Amino acid sequence: MLRQLNLPPAGLDLSRAGETIFVRCLVRKKKLVLSPEEWVRQHILYALIHHFEISPVRIGVEVGLSYNGRKKRADIVIYNASADIDVVIECKAPEVELNSETLFQIAQYNKIFQSKRLMVSNGLDHFSIVTDPEYQIVEGFMSF
Repeated sequence: MLRQLNLPPAGLDLSRAGETIFVRCLVRKKKLVLSPEEWVRQHILYALIHHFEISPVRIGVEVGLSYNGRKKRADIVIYNASADIDVVIECKAPEVELNSETLFQIAQYNKIFQSKRLMVSNGLDHFSIVTDPEYQIVEGFMSF
């Protein structure tokens, strides 16, 4: 279950109860069941906080939105200094192929969020999209 990812090593707080493995979320500060998608999400959070030095107070996890009358949740969002969403990140389990459906999902979320940067990752492959050609991207940001 704890598959090696194409992300920086993460010092995660793992625990076990019987056969179930838990991880303490780096942002929400609560213990969660460690699913394959959560494994990817926590590694990305670790990279954002420890490698890109983004303060956890600027990061939202499972941020709710409503699209076409349906309630959805974005895996990770990063807020800028004005409290606007600057980056939306969609995490998938390592065995989930990143394809046009995955990109369509995050594009739909971005109709609501209007973010300048999008990222999709399954922990092995990562796709970053800049939605505004005038936007100045930080060198190396989202490059693992």
